[in-house]
Amino acid sequence: MGEADRYHEYKKPKNRFGLGDDSNALVALFAINVIFFVLMMVIQVGFYYAQRNTADYNNEVVRWLSVPANFTSFSERPWTIFTYVFTDTGGEIIRLISNMIWLWAFGYLLQQMAGNDKLIPIYIYGGLTGGLFFLLSHYIFPSLAAARQSSALLGANTGVLAVAMATTTLSPDHRFFTQIRNGIPIWVLMSIYILIDFAGIASDGAAYSISHLGGALAGFLFIVFLRKGKDGSVWMNNFYFWLTNLFNPYKKPSKEKIKDTHFYETGGRKPFHKTSHITQQRVDEILDKINQKGYHFLTEEEKQILKKAAEEENL
Repeated sequence: MGEADRYHEYKKPKNRFGLGDDSNALVALFAINVIFFVLMMVIQVGFYYAQRNTADYNNEVVRWLSVPANFTSFSERPWTIFTYVFTDTGGEIIRLISNMIWLWAFGYLLQQMAGNDKLIPIYIYGGLTGGLFFLLSHYIFPSLAAARQSSALLGANTGVLAVAMATTTLSPDHRFFTQIRNGIPIWVLMSIYILIDFAGIASDGAAYSISHLGGALAGFLFIVFLRKGKDGSVWMNNFYFWLTNLFNPYKKPSKEKIKDTHFYETGGRKPFHKTSHITQQRVDEILDKINQKGYHFLTEEEKQILKKAAEEENL
């Protein structure tokens, strides 16, 4: 199969994927949230059978996973800025189901457009920004100062909002249900999600709304910087791969030195370089891809095709 054929396959939507696909970041993110929820529910049931009340459960378990509203408590448990976005308590099953439905709807589309390596970093950025906004809001706005000692943030909303906003920003013209009067624009779906989300936290206080806005802002800024060639997911993915391979006994040793030692002399000749056949249709497809997603989504082969086509005055 040639590179052009693979490019056509890349453009073709992938409608099915299995739970066994290790490269599916959406399935992994979905599973992490559900597993955390089940663990919290099991612990909560354990407290119930031990005749411990909800206050004990919140004080001994939940507070170690949720972001507090004051810097003193946060300095004692800074890891909560990461854990809260994966944590929903056993009594919030409706919120979990809602979050997972929206995560799947927007995350599936984002993964198709941007690949597997963007989804989880965007989710984490949303959680970090949302948690920071929640914490700072209790110091910036005097009306929230009284709640510093009692308020706490947990739940996947900020991460899911980041994914939803990133997807909408990346492809604002995308439409669902195209068989119904040209379809429903993605921004309409995003608006519905925001209304439902903010209606659900209307009685919780302004700090929670501010944290959700922070999550959405993180998703928006991620795509803005991505279009400028600054991919915020690279360092996070590199760190993950380094961490997972650090103690991997099956890690393949580098063969770079062997290649350098045993590679045949070429006598000054340039090594073979595959050059794809350039047609106007191929160039048009690449230009369409740039218009839809941006230059930074092109493969190295596609960039070389554009360069060669420009040199041959095909553009």
